[in-house]
Amino acid sequence: MSFFLDSFVMFTTQILFFLGGWIFFMRQLFKNYEVRHVIVQLVFSATFALSCTLFELIIFEILGVLNSNSRFFHWKFDLYAILFIMIVILPFYVSWFIFTNIRIVQNRHLTFPLSLVAWLIFVYFFWKLGDPFPILSRKHGIFSMEQVISRIGVIGVTIIAVLSGFGAVNCPYTYMAYFMRHVSEADILAHERKLMQVMEMILTKKKRILMIEKDQLQRASTTPKQSGIWGMLKSVATSSGGANLSQLQQEVAGYEELSRQLFLELIDLNSTKERIEYSKTLKGKYFNIMGYVFSMYCLWKITICTVNIIFDRVGKTDPVTKGVEIAVHWLGIEFDVKFWSQHVSFILVGIIIVTSIRGLLIKFTKFFYTMSSSKSSNVIVLLLAQTMGMYFVSSVLLMRMNMPPQYRMIITEVLGDLQFNFYHRWFDVIFLISALSSIAFHYLAHKQTPEKQMYSS
Repeated sequence: MSFFLDSFVMFTTQILFFLGGWIFFMRQLFKNYEVRHVIVQLVFSATFALSCTLFELIIFEILGVLNSNSRFFHWKFDLYAILFIMIVILPFYVSWFIFTNIRIVQNRHLTFPLSLVAWLIFVYFFWKLGDPFPILSRKHGIFSMEQVISRIGVIGVTIIAVLSGFGAVNCPYTYMAYFMRHVSEADILAHERKLMQVMEMILTKKKRILMIEKDQLQRASTTPKQSGIWGMLKSVATSSGGANLSQLQQEVAGYEELSRQLFLELIDLNSTKERIEYSKTLKGKYFNIMGYVFSMYCLWKITICTVNIIFDRVGKTDPVTKGVEIAVHWLGIEFDVKFWSQHVSFILVGIIIVTSIRGLLIKFTKFFYTMSSSKSSNVIVLLLAQTMGMYFVSSVLLMRMNMPPQYRMIITEVLGDLQFNFYHRWFDVIFLISALSSIAFHYLAHKQTPEKQMYSS
């Protein structure tokens, strides 16, 4: 009876997560598109629901909600379901929609076999992905769950590390007033005047183009074709007018490109001016302080990753337990380490889960609006669902280290005999590369600001 009640609770929450994914799909991703494929909606929402359920099971492990056998069953069920979606359903339908959008494939009966061949190619390269990495022991069978999770972990941990490295640098750069360049109202007005001058030049030259085209049409319709010397002179004059028209069109194209650049720079200047005004508010000052905090965290994380890589070190104790032990032994505070480690771990894991889901959905929305079109939207949503599944499965794999040892056992048992230390070292390497690359990118971008270009031109 307990198992059926626990299953009812789990499936009810999965339905709620599924509805949440469906609403996000309809209200955010596809609100500007009329064409909505039901299969894409179902697969995206199911991936979102199963991903959130994995995080829910972590919280249930810490709080002791549901029976341990029920939790283990749903761990296995959710993992098998999400792995099946990521390895079979998503790659196949990505291939399907790609081939349906290709005009060369006129015969729709070829779509299925071509999609099947593309899926087999994906499976081959996905399998070969595990060869260069020490991610498995030899005792695992070819069809074991570890074979799949280990390869998904490599891709997912890489995605997490890249996003974390960029975010650790971009967050303080965005929040801190120190990195904001000075932009005054006079700078914006000067830029607006320059843009208006360019627009007036474009308008003047387009008027001249219309006049030349109108003149040529009138000459062609009223003047009969003449021979002899006079006809040759007429043809030379007409060709010189055509050359002048071509030159004007080239000048207009150049000025239109300049106007686009000036318009984008003007938007950047206005957004910077708004950021400066926002930084003077109470909320802006709070984010400025948080920017300094995140910058210290970024430096600390880069240092720790460097030390871990050099000395081949992986932490054995979760940060919460280690912090509580330091408070007990060094500060002389007397309290129950196990009790407080459990509750603080629950809060920390809850914060990580909420921020991970929120941050990933925000990035997905921005990426979708940037890259999608009416034809490519289905493919992009399926690729985002694939990325989301790998991201959340790998988050569970990495989150294992943030939990006390008594809660790691169930995750270790469910995920299988993986080389967990390898994934933490791999995260450190990719995080360090991403963070240093982001620092270099922001440094170069900060030097090449529209403000400096405006004064130099």
